[in-house]
Amino acid sequence: MKPEFLTIARRSLLLASMPPAVSDRLLSQAHIRSFDRGATIFLQGERASAIYIVADGWVKLYRIAPNGTEAVVGVFTKGSSFGEAVALRSDTYPVAAEAVTDCTLVRIEADTFLRMISESPEIAISILTATFAHLHSLVAQVEQLKAQTGSQRVAEFLLELAHCPSGACDVTLPYDKVLIAGRLGMKPESLSRAFARLKHQGVTIRQNVAHIHDIAALRDYAEEDPALAWSKS
Repeated sequence: MKPEFLTIARRSLLLASMPPAVSDRLLSQAHIRSFDRGATIFLQGERASAIYIVADGWVKLYRIAPNGTEAVVGVFTKGSSFGEAVALRSDTYPVAAEAVTDCTLVRIEADTFLRMISESPEIAISILTATFAHLHSLVAQVEQLKAQTGSQRVAEFLLELAHCPSGACDVTLPYDKVLIAGRLGMKPESLSRAFARLKHQGVTIRQNVAHIHDIAALRDYAEEDPALAWSKS
């Protein structure tokens, strides 16, 4: 495994709380898997046999509803992990996973993880930490859907990607707009309208780059009372 992938894995939420000797031992038995854009990593209903850490690229987790509609549950990038809880229960994956871009994953066999938990119980804490983080993320998504307008959800999405503490900032959209819409619980046409409305908040979209005129002003807009945002929309 490349040194940079080891570093990313060690710093991931899943492994960061482990003693270094324990995480190194676990990673010594892990494997690197590469997937092309659009490749299936695992399918909904497939037996959960492994835990994954994203070393590079983007991965989406999604469910297919009975009517054939795709619901995006989460999108993960470098340093994120997924599949922990179900893999350790030898359950089936409740979602499918697909490579959004060309990506590299660290694959840890669930049997290896279970065996090491029995030898080093402190590993269980890392699973609880990662599971709590996933739950917190899902709760935040529900809160956004219930308490924010579409334009506010898009604004918050851009702020999550922005690395500038203040002032103007250019943000590269990491994946296509159809997936962004799915991640935010919107239809593609609704996303286009939201981007148009954000022009009044100093956001300009050119291809896959969003220029934010003022980070602080956009954050104020994302956090303001939805009733005010709806009246402005």
